[in-house]
Amino acid sequence: MPTEEYVQEHLDRGTDRLGLQVYPEPDGVADAPVVVVWPAMGVRARYYRPLAASLRQAGLAPVVIDLRGTGASTPAPSRSSRYGYADLAADIGAVQEALKPRLDGRRRLVLGHSLGGQAALLHEALRPGDSTVDGVVLVAVGLPYWRTYPRRRLGVLAMTQSIGATSAVMRVWPGWSFGGRQASGVMRDWAHTARTGRFPHLDGVDVEAALREVRTPVLAISIDHDQYTPHETLDHLCAKLESAPLVRERHTIPGADHFTWVRDADGIAARVAEWSTTLP
Repeated sequence: MPTEEYVQEHLDRGTDRLGLQVYPEPDGVADAPVVVVWPAMGVRARYYRPLAASLRQAGLAPVVIDLRGTGASTPAPSRSSRYGYADLAADIGAVQEALKPRLDGRRRLVLGHSLGGQAALLHEALRPGDSTVDGVVLVAVGLPYWRTYPRRRLGVLAMTQSIGATSAVMRVWPGWSFGGRQASGVMRDWAHTARTGRFPHLDGVDVEAALREVRTPVLAISIDHDQYTPHETLDHLCAKLESAPLVRERHTIPGADHFTWVRDADGIAARVAEWSTTLP
């Protein structure tokens, strides 16, 4: 699948700026559903060019966002960065609002990969009854709760908590061998989910209770041989969505893992396009 060119745009969020990569509309499709892609931790938006090409081929209009502090989103995380999961969730709403002139009258999907998928669900949980999204797609997402891993559980616990502790002491995660450079608040919240299997309270909201009330349709896809979010971690996350219309699937992509599925995403893109036709 060839890669695609895009138009780089930006959205200011206080002292931070988000980078948006807007791809051309799919050929011959009027009012195509818009899919806003939110990446994994530390992964630049440009990595998703093959996925954008697959989505366009399937008749969808992709926009890919750089998470705060990554790629075209600036500044890079530092000791002065104060954001965490609540801010990542709020960024999703801000981008949906900024894209509103292009979204009106069209189906609006958010596709989250790994941390991007967590943020997408948190956005829905923190905005009850006020969603700007018609459907959420989770691909290779999971809550990294150490007890859900079929193997190396204690290793997962040790790694996640040491990263959380290092981030707290250094007031930033330098990105040593995992996740890229990240704000300490992001790693604090991530380590909490790995330790407890639950999201922390965010902005005074009991996120676990709020997730039980989310009613936005969700398509949740896990990938065989995913070393970071195996099937069980997504099952654990999906169990929190007691009210959402949920479609849970496991996909096999030969040779793919947590990251490389993006390079061979035609099947997933076609499935997302098919599922989008079922949304209100």
